[in-house]
Amino acid sequence: MGVSSQQLQTTLSQISFVGVAALDEMLSGGERGESVTLGDTVGDTGDGPMGVYEVEEMRQILAESINRMPEREKIVLTLYYYEGLTLAEIGRVLGVTESRVCQIHTKAVLQLRARITAAEREPV
Repeated sequence: MGVSSQQLQTTLSQISFVGVAALDEMLSGGERGESVTLGDTVGDTGDGPMGVYEVEEMRQILAESINRMPEREKIVLTLYYYEGLTLAEIGRVLGVTESRVCQIHTKAVLQLRARITAAEREPV
């Protein structure tokens, strides 16, 4: 297997700390004497259908809001968040100072926040 004896012993000692339990194992009665399994006590980490829908809806709102922005603001957001450029690097690309890029970025973010907040307030 290409594993040394020492590596095997280390792995086995790490595994020995892992406990295994059946999720359908009955626990002592619930608050009102009902049957509760270990699986019932494990929290659901998934967003569920509604959470997935809300995330997708927020992405659409964000994309639409960015598409309605002036070209320069779209470029700054794209270069900063998607390309990972610094404000100084964006300034060199656009031929403006880092301070001006910061102003454009701040304006764009404030506009996005306002549009998203407005979209959240709209009745369905």
